[in-house]
Amino acid sequence: DEHGEMKQEVYNLAAYAIEQYVTEMEVSKHIKAHFDQKYGPTWHCIVGSDFRAYVTHESKNFIFFYQGKTAICLYKCG
Repeated sequence: DEHGEMKQEVYNLAAYAIEQYVTEMEVSKHIKAHFDQKYGPTWHCIVGSDFRAYVTHESKNFIFFYQGKTAICLYKCG
């Protein structure tokens, strides 16, 4: 299942980025750039420990999860 593979990919990518980068902005930039390059634009990535979001996204192109205490929202729109 392609979407299952994408989910596993973002889980792995997030774990890597959180280890490699200092700020949440750098983590979100890394994840977004990877998904834009691999799956085409336009992906949006929000990373943090306290945020709320209300977004419009393409069907089957949204994921929200926690990596430890860090929340990650990734979606495609546009």
